[in-house]
Amino acid sequence: LDKKLGGFHNSDLIIIAGRPSMGKTTLVMNMAEHAAISSRKPVLVFSMEMPADSLAMRMMSSLGRIDQHNIRTGKLDDDDWPRVTSAVHMLSEAPLFIDDTPGLSPAEMRARARRLAKEHGQLGLIVVDYLQLMKVPGFKAENRTAEISEISRSLKSLAKELGVPVVALSQLNRSLEQRQDKRPVMSDLRESGAIEQDADIICFIYRDEVYHEDSPDKGMAEIIIAKQRNGPIGKVKVTFLGRYTRFENLSTTYQEGVH
Repeated sequence: LDKKLGGFHNSDLIIIAGRPSMGKTTLVMNMAEHAAISSRKPVLVFSMEMPADSLAMRMMSSLGRIDQHNIRTGKLDDDDWPRVTSAVHMLSEAPLFIDDTPGLSPAEMRARARRLAKEHGQLGLIVVDYLQLMKVPGFKAENRTAEISEISRSLKSLAKELGVPVVALSQLNRSLEQRQDKRPVMSDLRESGAIEQDADIICFIYRDEVYHEDSPDKGMAEIIIAKQRNGPIGKVKVTFLGRYTRFENLSTTYQEGVH
């Protein structure tokens, strides 16, 4: 996926969208972990849906390859403990900041991001989970499309102002559930016009097994690159390890088979 996208560029607005249970938060937190640990630049995650401690557990599961159920219940096997220690060490060293304030406005988000950049230096990545949970003061419910346009524009201007990639998660319209092929397309983006226009990259996540129990693609996900301002569109297949809340590259032999 990184190869196909050529990495994220400063000032890019990247939208990652999917229906519930597809793994949007998992994918974006894998990106946040990687950016914070490998680049050592501060990563700021605005998590308006999930509390910070839940995200921390997910990251421990992903980094330590420990079943997340074991972490949540505290029922850890003997061989889990060294992995927990290693994951906790990695996370404590990583400049990763989680803000789980619900319903932030674009102005509040900008102020918090600016403050973090002032205190810790140039940010490496900003994550917003998810776009539709943001609120713009003064907008009424019937003006939802206009409000989403304002949010989308503000996220793009935040990326430009701070010179940092902003990855925002987005919901998709429920209407795609009525189609036979449930792979998302651009028109499925909820209140989509402005999002489609403002984003530099739009990726959809699709896991066939969510809809078909007997899917031959069990344990796999398709990342569909539907828009890329400076690169190709297309599809990348990856492995989805749900119990570790983790996406990984497919094994090389399998990958050769799908391309």
